[in-house]
Amino acid sequence: MSGHSKWHSIKHKKGAADAKRGKIFTRHAKLVEIAAREGGSEDPEMNPRLATAIENAKADNVPNANIERAIKKGTGDLKGEHTVAETYEAYGPGGVACIIECLTDNRNRTLSNVRSTIEKRGGKWAESGSVLFLFEKKGVVIAEGSLDDDTELMLIDAGAEDIAKDGNNVNITTDATRWAEVRDILRKKELAIREAGLKYIAKQEIRIADTVTAQKLIDFIDAIEEDDDVAEVHTNADIDDDIATELR
Repeated sequence: MSGHSKWHSIKHKKGAADAKRGKIFTRHAKLVEIAAREGGSEDPEMNPRLATAIENAKADNVPNANIERAIKKGTGDLKGEHTVAETYEAYGPGGVACIIECLTDNRNRTLSNVRSTIEKRGGKWAESGSVLFLFEKKGVVIAEGSLDDDTELMLIDAGAEDIAKDGNNVNITTDATRWAEVRDILRKKELAIREAGLKYIAKQEIRIADTVTAQKLIDFIDAIEEDDDVAEVHTNADIDDDIATELR
């Protein structure tokens, strides 16, 4: 199992217990809004980016009314400040590199709040580009269920670069252009898609082999993710298996 998949598992299981449903709904609404505005159409059949945003929102049980309202905001049918995507870079405990993706209607507020949290939690703000080169954009598809050998071969033919099993989930990494093909195969096999899209994946990972540093890192990221404008935090952490199990 890759380090990325272990880290996602830890965050997912911890988040399932801690996350506020309201923030989850808000994050999806912002993504739907941006997709509707930037994808060129309010029709999901004509706007693949919007279709994916809606699918991910529904996977987290976002009500249809919230989704429809976000689409109208994106198309301008509802007034309000536009939501934009911002990306910040930082170093966390253990020298771990972090990419912080934000969705905000006020850049100055978000920048100030995120930077303050990073510094208060023992991290270090990084200038633009100083961390980003350590990562690359990859397609990531997370589905619930198991795979047979034939399906795994189909996924590899469709561009799967890494297939990691984690309990009842399967996490698949692809080239940035191939994730939709992998998602569609899983959908045809009637696996529930938990998440699909592009994510920052570390080119090389930093091994975290002690519980204290691992816990500090998780607390650091949790504090950042408490900000309503923060959508997701990506790291190059590779937490030791035994520690990962303990922290679950």
